[in-house]
Amino acid sequence: MQRNRGILFSHVCCSTLLCFWIAVCRSVVLVEGSPQGIPLSVRCCIVKLWASAFGGEIKSLSAKYSGSQLLQKVPEALPDPDIVNGVYWSEALNKVFVENFERDPSLIWQYFGSAKGFFRQYPGVKWHPDEHGVIGFDCRNRKWYIQAATSPKDVVILVDVSGSMKGLRLTIARQTVSSVLDTLGDDDFFNIIAYNQEIHYVEPCLNGTLVRADRANKDHFRQHLDKLFAKGIGLLGDALTEAFTILSDFNQTGHGSTCSQAIMLVTDGATKMYDSVFEKFNWPDRKVRIFPYLIGRESAFADNLKWMACANKGYFSQISTLADVQENVMRYLHVMSRPKVIDHEHDTVWTEAYVDTLPGLSDKRAPSMMTTVAMPVFSTKNETRNQGILLGVAGTDIPLQELMKIIPKHMLGIHGYAFAVTNNGYILTHPDLRPMYQQGKKRRKPNYSSVDLSEVEWEDKDDILRNAMVNRRTGTFSMEVKRTVDKGKRVLKMHNDYYYTDIKGTPFSVGVALSRGHGKYFFRGNVSVEAGLHDLEQPDVALADEWTYCNTDEHLEHRPLTQIQAIRLFLTGRQPHLKCDRELIQEVLFDAVITAPLEAYWTGLALNKSENSDKGVEIAYLGTRTGLSRTNLFVVPELLSNQDFLTAEDKEGVFNADHFPLWYKRAAEQVPGTFVYSVPFSSASENKSVVLASTAIQLLDDRKSPIVAAVGIQMKLEYFQRKFWTACRQCTALDGRCSISCESGDINCYLIDNNGFILVTEEISQTGLFFGEVEGAVMNKLLQMGSFKRITLYDYQAHCRDYAGSSDCARTLLNVSIFLLEFNFYSWWNVGLSVKGKPPCMVPCDTEYPAFVSERTIKETTGNIDCEGCFRSFVIQQIPSSNLFMVVVENKCDCSSAPPVTIDPIEIMYILHSIKTLKFQKDRKKPESCHPFHPEENAMECGSATGLSSTLTAALFPLLTSLISR
Repeated sequence: MQRNRGILFSHVCCSTLLCFWIAVCRSVVLVEGSPQGIPLSVRCCIVKLWASAFGGEIKSLSAKYSGSQLLQKVPEALPDPDIVNGVYWSEALNKVFVENFERDPSLIWQYFGSAKGFFRQYPGVKWHPDEHGVIGFDCRNRKWYIQAATSPKDVVILVDVSGSMKGLRLTIARQTVSSVLDTLGDDDFFNIIAYNQEIHYVEPCLNGTLVRADRANKDHFRQHLDKLFAKGIGLLGDALTEAFTILSDFNQTGHGSTCSQAIMLVTDGATKMYDSVFEKFNWPDRKVRIFPYLIGRESAFADNLKWMACANKGYFSQISTLADVQENVMRYLHVMSRPKVIDHEHDTVWTEAYVDTLPGLSDKRAPSMMTTVAMPVFSTKNETRNQGILLGVAGTDIPLQELMKIIPKHMLGIHGYAFAVTNNGYILTHPDLRPMYQQGKKRRKPNYSSVDLSEVEWEDKDDILRNAMVNRRTGTFSMEVKRTVDKGKRVLKMHNDYYYTDIKGTPFSVGVALSRGHGKYFFRGNVSVEAGLHDLEQPDVALADEWTYCNTDEHLEHRPLTQIQAIRLFLTGRQPHLKCDRELIQEVLFDAVITAPLEAYWTGLALNKSENSDKGVEIAYLGTRTGLSRTNLFVVPELLSNQDFLTAEDKEGVFNADHFPLWYKRAAEQVPGTFVYSVPFSSASENKSVVLASTAIQLLDDRKSPIVAAVGIQMKLEYFQRKFWTACRQCTALDGRCSISCESGDINCYLIDNNGFILVTEEISQTGLFFGEVEGAVMNKLLQMGSFKRITLYDYQAHCRDYAGSSDCARTLLNVSIFLLEFNFYSWWNVGLSVKGKPPCMVPCDTEYPAFVSERTIKETTGNIDCEGCFRSFVIQQIPSSNLFMVVVENKCDCSSAPPVTIDPIEIMYILHSIKTLKFQKDRKKPESCHPFHPEENAMECGSATGLSSTLTAALFPLLTSLISR
C-alpha cells in the first residue's frame, strides 16, 4: 500500500492550438498485482481552434450544407446589395465547415455572424418565427459576437430628458438605451445619467461610479428607465463634464475595463458643439469616443452632433422610429472594432457559460450548458486597411458536459468534483450551478450566467479560493464545507482540499475539490479479459452514461457504440484507433466479476415468493466506485411506485459527470454497516410512495479502507409502514401485552430520519414533512438538548415569489419497541454485511435557510415540554444500524401555540440595490487583449458626415489635422 498525494496540472499553449491538460494524481491501494504504487495517467482535453482572416476553420458539427438566416429588416423591393453579396461569398465557408468535421467529428456546431446582420450556421436548419412571424435572433447581440468584435469598454450613457423629449421621443430614447445595454458584456462597465437643467443618475445610489454590465445590473437599470420623464431644459455641457469626470476617475481606480471608453449621447439635438468641454477632457488623445444618437425626424441641430462624433472618433446616427433603433445602435460596435481590425488581431474570446439548444430547431432537445469560442473576421485589403472593415465573427459552441467527461470521476472520490471559473469569477461549470428552475416546466434563470464562485463556495468568506483562481494562480486551499443534497434539504459536513490552476489560452481557471476521507486510497484488482467481458455484458449491468471509458466521439464510426461495446472492441484489438482508459476499464471488469453473483442471488429472491410475497420490495440496486451499476426489478416496470428512480429523469439518483448517486453519497457518510432510509423528494410534487434504503460496502474494517460500492432497495411506502406498525405491537413482556403502544390514543408515534423528515406516522399526509413542522415544541426541545443541530445555509441562486411530561412517564414509553428491517446483502469483497392556479412571478433572490442533522452520539433522550402549565413528555430513541429515530410524544397537552420549526427559506433583504451590486464588485482579471484606438484609424468614417454643412466641414478638417499631427 503506497500513498501519493497531490494534483498535477500541466498545460500547453500553441499559437493556433489551445491545449488544456488536466491530470489528477491520487493515491492508490494495491490489493492484487504489482507492489509498486501506480500513479494515475494524465487525462487530456484538447480544445482546438483554427482561424483564418476569411472566417477561419472553426470546429463544428457535421452536415452537408449550411444555411443562412437574414436577421435584418430589408425592403422587399430593394435588398441591401452588401447583404446579398455577403450571403453569396459566405457560401465558400461550406467547404471549410465540411473539412473541419472530417478532421474532427467531435465538433458540435459552427457559424458565421455577419456585421450586416445575416447569420450562416452549420449545419443548416429551418428557422421558426414566433407568433408574430418574426425571427428575433440577431447574432450581433450575442455575447460571443460583441466580445470578439470589440475590446472591453467603460461606457457612460447620457439621456436627454428635457421638455422637448416628451412623448414618442422619450419612448425611442428608452429603447435606444436598452439596446445599448444589450451590447454590453461582463467585461464592460457602465452607468446611465439623465440630464435636463440638472444631473440625474438613473440609479441614485450609484452616482460617480461605474458598475459591471452583468445581466442583474442591466435589468435593474432598465427598470429605472421607465421612471424617466421629460421636463425643463437640457444642459448638455454639464452632462458631458460629468461623464468625462466619471470615466477619468473610475479609470484611475483600476476597477474598470481600463481599455476603451465611450460616451453614448441620446438626445433630440444640441445647440452648440461644446468644443471647450472636449478640449479640456478629451483632446488631443481622444481616448473617449462620442456616439450621438439623434432622436426624431428633425435635423435642425444634427450638424453639431455629427461634428461631436467626427471630432472624437465616434459615430453619428439618427433614429426616427422604434424600428430604426436596433440597426443604428449596432453601428457603434464596428467603430469600436476598428483598432483591432487594423491591427489584424485574431483575438480568441471565450464566453461565460450559457444554456442553449441548437438555434432555430423545433424539437424538444434538453437545454445544455455551453461556452462559445469566437474570433473576428475582417477584410485584409490594403486599400481599406485604415477603415477597419469588420466582416463579422466566426464561432463554435463547446458543450461543457463534454469537457467534464474528461475528468476522471472515479479518481476524485465519492464527493469530489471539478469546476471552472471565468476571469470575472463567474462559474463556467460547477455541480452546484443551477441554471434552470421549475415552474410548470424548466425555465432559465435570468442571471444564471453570472453566478459568482463565492456564491456556491460561500464558506470561503475571504474569497481566498476565488481570487486565486481569478488571478490565474496555481495552488491549493482547504476549508470546512457544508454540501447540500437531495434538493437542498439535507446537508453533509466535510473538509475539502482544493487544487487549482489556469487553462492556458483561455480566460478560465480550473479547480478540483477532493473531500478528505474519500479518494485518498484506491482499490485495485485484476481479472481476465474474458471473464470481465462476460460479466460486463449481462443485461442487469450498466455503466455511468456520462463517464468516459472510451472516447467514442473522436471518430465518426465510433459514435453509434455504447461504452460496453467500445470496451469490447478495445480489449479485443479490433479497433486500434479507439482511445480508452485502460486502468478504469480494468477496474470496471473487476467489479463486474466480483458483483456477478448478485444476479443469481436476486433471481433467487424473486423466485422465492415467501421472501417478497406482496411485492413490497420493488427494486434492488448496486453501484460501484467505477460507475458500474446492477439493477434487478421484482415487479414489472409499469407497476413501479416510482418509475423515475434510476432513470435519466432521476438526476441525483444515477452516476453522472458531476457526482455519484445520492443514495451512494449518503450511505458513504454513515457508519459502515448502517442502512440509510429516506423518502425521495420530487421537484414537481412530493413523491411519498416509496422508501429507499442503502448501505455502503467497505473493503476492510478500517478507516483507511476505501468504499468500493453501495447497495440498496426501493420498497413501497405502505409496505415499510406496515412493517413498522407490526413491530410496534411486539412487546417484550412475558404475557406479550404492551403497557402502552402506538395504537393508544394517548401518544403519537413517529419514525424520522437523521435530518428530521418523517417516514412513518399515523397521519399519512404528514409523511415526508419535516418533523418540526408537525411537532414544533418537541423539535425545539430536541435542539436545546443537542439531539439535533441546526445548520444555517445560504442559497445565492434562489428564486422568490414577487407580489406588487414527567421522566417516569417517559421511561414507560420506552416499552414501545421498534423493528429493524433485515436485508442480507452478501459482500463479495469478503465483507459480511447483515443489518436486521396561475403561478406567481419568480424573481432572483438570496435566501437563508436551515438544515438539521442528528447527533450520532446520543442514542436515547427523554424530555418534558411546558405547554402553558401542562407538561408533555416525549422520548426519542435511535434505531440501531440505521439513520432512523423513534419519537413517541404524549398528546395530553395542547401545544399548538408553540411555533413550528420550519425549513422554509428566508429572503435576505438588501436595504438598497447598490449594497448587493457593490457586493459583486470583486476581484477580476482583465482580458489581456486591449485595442482602444489606432493611429491609422480613419476618423472621418463617423456616420452621415457627408451631410455636414460647408461651415462645419471647414472647421472640422483643420481640427482633425491638428489633432492627428500631435
